[in-house]
This record gives sequence, C-alpha cells and structure tokens, in this order.
Amino acid sequence: MLIMTSTTAVSPGLLRQYLVLTKPRVTQLAVFCAVIGMFLATPELPDAKRVIAATIGIWLLAAAAFAMNCLIEQQVDARMLRTARRATATGSISTLQVLVLSGLLGATGMAVLYFLVNPLTMWLTFATFVGYAVIYTIILKPRTPQNIVIGGLSGAMPPALGWAAVADAVPGEAWLLVLIIFIWTPPHFWALALYRTKDYANSGLPMLPVTHGQQFTRLHILLYSIALLATTLLPYIVGMSGWLYLIVALVLGIMFIVYAFKLYRAYSDQRARQLFRFSILYLSLLFAALLADHWLIMVPR
Repeated sequence: MLIMTSTTAVSPGLLRQYLVLTKPRVTQLAVFCAVIGMFLATPELPDAKRVIAATIGIWLLAAAAFAMNCLIEQQVDARMLRTARRATATGSISTLQVLVLSGLLGATGMAVLYFLVNPLTMWLTFATFVGYAVIYTIILKPRTPQNIVIGGLSGAMPPALGWAAVADAVPGEAWLLVLIIFIWTPPHFWALALYRTKDYANSGLPMLPVTHGQQFTRLHILLYSIALLATTLLPYIVGMSGWLYLIVALVLGIMFIVYAFKLYRAYSDQRARQLFRFSILYLSLLFAALLADHWLIMVPR
C-alpha cells in the first residue's frame, strides 16, 4: 500500500505518518455512527458477515477521503500549528504516495461494499467521499464561512450508509440520524475554531470566528445547540425510540446548551475546549442510548 523509493525503509514512524493522514479518531467516530445505523435498521440482529464487511468498507473509504483531504490542504496545514507536522505539510510523504494510498484504500473499500454488502451502500459511500474530498474541501471550505454548515452533510452520512448496508434502503428514520449529526456538526466544529482562531487566520480559510468574530460565532453555537436538542427529540416523536432514549437525549441536550451558554456568556479557550470535547462524548452517548433503547425497549415490545 505504501509507495517508497529505494532508500526509504518501512519503519513504524513512517507507517504512523500514513495512519495520521487517515485521521483515525475522526474515522472511528464516523464508523461508530455507521454501525449504529446497521443495528437500528432491523428488529433482529443483522447478519454478522455483512456488518463486518460494511464496517471495513466504510472505514476504508472514510480513511481514503481524509488522506485526500490532507493532500489537498497541505499548504493550508503547513500554516497551522495544529497540522503543521502532518507528513503532507512537511513533504515527508509525496503527493504520489498519498494519491496511491487514497486510491488503494478507496478502491478496496468500494470493492468490499459492492461485492460483500450491496451496490447502494457503495454508491452512497462513494458520494460521501466526493462530497467531503471535493465539494467540501476544494469548493466550500476556502470560499465561505458557512463551509461547515453546507459541507456538513457528507460528514453526517454514516448512519445512512450503515442503514443501507443492512436494509438495502435508506428510509426516513435513517435520515433523522443524518439530520442529528448535520445539526451537531457546526457547534462541534466552531468550538474548535474558536480556540484555534489564530491558526485559521494564518491559514487563510474563512472560518466563522475569523470572518464574523468571536461573539457572532458563540451566538450561533448557542442557537445550534438549542436546535440540536429539538432535533434529537424527533426519533421519539415519530415512534422510532422509547423513554430511555428520550431521557438521555434531554439530559445530554440540556448539558450541551449549558456548555454553549457558558461559552456565550463569558468566553475562554478552556470553555471552548470543554464544549468541543463534550460534543464528541455527546454524540457517542446519544447514539449509544438510541441503540440501547432499540434493543431493551422497542424490540421486546
């Protein structure tokens, strides 16, 4: 999978550099949401082989998209403290090597999804790849401060991909999960952008705190957190979940709003970091509660 010159040794350090390009932590969260979609798609346990194949395929295509993102943004990354040490930013891994890495990961993922899952999942996952690597990274991110809002759809797709893998369809329930992540993405990312404002200013990217200021961004984080709470109630309202999920969604949603309100009332980098970190835990717990509700309450009933 690695393209090397005759003088390049396969070392743990080099392998780690390749791994970093695939953004493993972000990939893990995306795959986790996809797996939740797989288990919610059926009242019974889904086929284990299909779940494993879909997980591998979605993981590979997500990794390919992130590697391509690092390649496209190598000059931007070089100007940011947070990303300056990426192999693409330093030039320690060449453009050809990243293209081959992304191509092999993506092609393998598409083959796994097509032959071991279903064509629908393959095409949806490929469309997500294009949406993130091309539409978001190349077109939206450098041009508009609403980039994370508009481009957030590609990052919100994993539950639909997982649902399609098991059910061979993407019904309204799957799109509700997509909507939740879509609304969650702006306050999650803007919290990061707030305490990295100088970094983004140096990068030249028109992120909201850079173009509209800190106060404007904090207000929008608060407004989105309120919208997020309302959105997370929809699965209960449409009968997709029961009381367990409703209670967890209310508690987590109120906690999110409290974090956002504290940030809006008095800014500090520490509060922005706290909200950012909580937002990751929030999404994991919310989807875990939805799955627990599905199996412990909805299925037996």
